[in-house]
Amino acid sequence: MNKEFNVIATFDSNGKHILMCKRRKNPYKGLYNLVGGKIENGENGLNAAYRELEEETGISKNDIILTHLMDFTYYLANIKVEVYVGRLNKEIAVYGEENDLEWIDLNQNFFDISRFAGEGNIGHIVEHICLSKELLLK
Repeated sequence: MNKEFNVIATFDSNGKHILMCKRRKNPYKGLYNLVGGKIENGENGLNAAYRELEEETGISKNDIILTHLMDFTYYLANIKVEVYVGRLNKEIAVYGEENDLEWIDLNQNFFDISRFAGEGNIGHIVEHICLSKELLLK
């Protein structure tokens, strides 16, 4: 794989809202997306997820335990995306300089590609999180 990225599905301490960023630039300008970023060469995937989460939101390793949920591999584009999920262990203020951050209620159609980035992948991710909610958001 040439390019490796991560996305982090971050839930509030009650597990009722998911943290999303509203993209300020392309791809997906103006759409909601999960926070995340590039995994550096030689960097451990989980460490990269914690690093990106803190860089983009201010949420540190002390505030959340992340679980590696799934990967998306795009063979033709030579891209791998690792998906992590976690729930805050306390309420904290989040902040982002790169994109605007919002807590989104889970009663959304995350498959709506006019609102959410990723051609339906966010809907797929959220559905799988809900299937294992007791394990992932404990």
